[in-house]
Amino acid sequence: VGEGSVIFPNTFITGKTKIGKNVVIEMGAQIIDSIVEDNARVLAYSILEGAYLRTKAAAGPFARLRPGADIGPEAKIGNFVEIKKSVLDRGVKVSHLSYVGDAFIGEETNIGCGFITCNYDGVQKHITKIGKNCFIGSDSHTVAPVEIGNDCFVASSSTITKNMPDGSFAISRGQQ
Repeated sequence: VGEGSVIFPNTFITGKTKIGKNVVIEMGAQIIDSIVEDNARVLAYSILEGAYLRTKAAAGPFARLRPGADIGPEAKIGNFVEIKKSVLDRGVKVSHLSYVGDAFIGEETNIGCGFITCNYDGVQKHITKIGKNCFIGSDSHTVAPVEIGNDCFVASSSTITKNMPDGSFAISRGQQ
């Protein structure tokens, strides 16, 4: 545990875990075999297992970072978000109520509430790639394998099943 870090009560830090300098770990957090870099924050009741939380990134409250979650510098993982075997670049925001599995998300991309990577077809796992500076609207899904380029916009409540080139816009909704 690095100098200046604050660890609140009822926190569990186990396995081969490393905590950097000036880290804040709020109460009820569980950190197992993970790395938390300098100036990062693990908010209340979050679980990190085999995860990497980079400099100035934040996770929680109630976030779950599963094995292979690599959260980039200054990224934000919010409440009730689960990340598994995914790399999120600098400044990515997945603020609430989302699942990101088997994905790569480029820097400064914003993921809206209720986003899901549909990565399992019943037999094997597939990859979702989302470029940098994208906006993914709330209640959207990607059905992997799929790639979204840089600077793309996905409208809320859309299910993305086809690749999107850089700078494109997608909307997919049934009629009301």
